[in-house]
Amino acid sequence: MLHMRDVWVNWFEGEENGYNVCEFFEWKKEDRIELLDQVAVLKIKEDLFDYIENSLQELPEELLADVYKQSFVRRKSQRVELEYCFLATDGKRSIVVDTIGYVTPVRKSRMVPRQEEQLFNLIASEPVREYYIDYLECEKQYHILSPEPGLMNGLIRKERQLKQLLFMALDQLYSEAELAEMRYWYTEWAPEKYRKINEMELKEAWHGLYGEIKNGWSKKHEEYCYTMIKGQPFFEKLWELQQDEAAKKNVR
Repeated sequence: MLHMRDVWVNWFEGEENGYNVCEFFEWKKEDRIELLDQVAVLKIKEDLFDYIENSLQELPEELLADVYKQSFVRRKSQRVELEYCFLATDGKRSIVVDTIGYVTPVRKSRMVPRQEEQLFNLIASEPVREYYIDYLECEKQYHILSPEPGLMNGLIRKERQLKQLLFMALDQLYSEAELAEMRYWYTEWAPEKYRKINEMELKEAWHGLYGEIKNGWSKKHEEYCYTMIKGQPFFEKLWELQQDEAAKKNVR
């Protein structure tokens, strides 16, 4: 079993999609960053890497057995043992995982580029470890609250988070809106289509609105998101958190 020492991690907890496990250049001071004193290293196949990166499903028993109590974190002056923590790589990508005692990849982190380069040198001649998973049974299902990666490509951290907030608001609209309200919100997005939208039934209007909004991100998306969530305390709180973080960044 290979190991790396002194590995910096920034834990993102409960994230089933890899695009929400932020790369190093998107890390913030407020994030949960800590230093792993030692971490077990696994070289695995690309499909298993994808599975770990983009799901919260159970890890192979053999993998868990291989990494059991092989990793440690230093907290203050103590070296604390981690039950199932490991660094996985397919030779091109890397991800650090800590199950916090469960059998699923609850916490995930990217690596500091310099340490990732060290990792690739370390595993260059290492054979791939084989672990069995029935990928058809575990096939990932994407939906509006768990968007497919293609809808997040090219977006920075703040844009991804605001886009997910917009999708949450759209999902609520789909669940609760009557025809008149659905037509109203579609017209707010595309006022030039007012006459056509006024002839649409509810599902047609919904699919038209979502189909136009789901790709990319722009100032128009951001303003539309704010308009939709106004007056809804939970959504407004999520919005304010994003704006506060952006303001802090500008001050720094």
